[in-house]
Amino acid sequence: MKILFFLGLGSCLFFGGCSKKSDATIITKTEPPVLVVGPIARDLTYLALGDSYTIGQSVETSQNFPNQLVDQLKRAGLNITPKIIAQTGWTTTNLKGAIASATLAPKYDFVTLLIGVNNQYQGGDVNNYRKEFGELLQTSIQYAGGNASSVVVLSIPDYSVTPFAGNNPNITSRIATEIDAYNQINKEETEKLKVNYLDITSISREAKNNRNLISTDGLHPSATMYQEWVKLLAPLVLANLK
Repeated sequence: MKILFFLGLGSCLFFGGCSKKSDATIITKTEPPVLVVGPIARDLTYLALGDSYTIGQSVETSQNFPNQLVDQLKRAGLNITPKIIAQTGWTTTNLKGAIASATLAPKYDFVTLLIGVNNQYQGGDVNNYRKEFGELLQTSIQYAGGNASSVVVLSIPDYSVTPFAGNNPNITSRIATEIDAYNQINKEETEKLKVNYLDITSISREAKNNRNLISTDGLHPSATMYQEWVKLLAPLVLANLK
């Protein structure tokens, strides 16, 4: 698939006198790239795997990140049918079991995977997380038709900056450190298999100073934060569609 980038030209500004021989300086302002996608003669399919961050706990279903992503891709000219397997509280073990019992298509055009915060929250073993995350990553590639480039792993958000975590610096520091450790694991496993990795943890940490990024439950992302994720995710998905 070809993706064309068009750069808009800004106005030209002229400095100097009004004489016929005045020097002219032209300043060109570039606008943000516009993604233009060639026509695809079929509907595309999308499998979203995860936990509360994928299902969108405490926001309208239409505002979780998978559905916002679908809307963004539709505006780019693609017709997408999403399948979401996610639930609040799920660990890697829960997600593995849910996939095994779900009725799924043999292949999806792209897959997203975001899992691990509940492994951390429940004090799970990091070695077990590495093992099960790796298995889930292999499963994701399988459902992407064996195309590692059609899978995107999203890093685990950092909830230490939310009202839910409280203000005790010992607790919030421990949470942030553990989230970093889990993300180091999922990034390493992702890079081993040459799968796309998207760091959204840095965006989640902006909630420390911007409560508009947190939902009314004081813990999960708001629709606004999901929108920020999708701004990064949509171009990545478009660039790797087969």
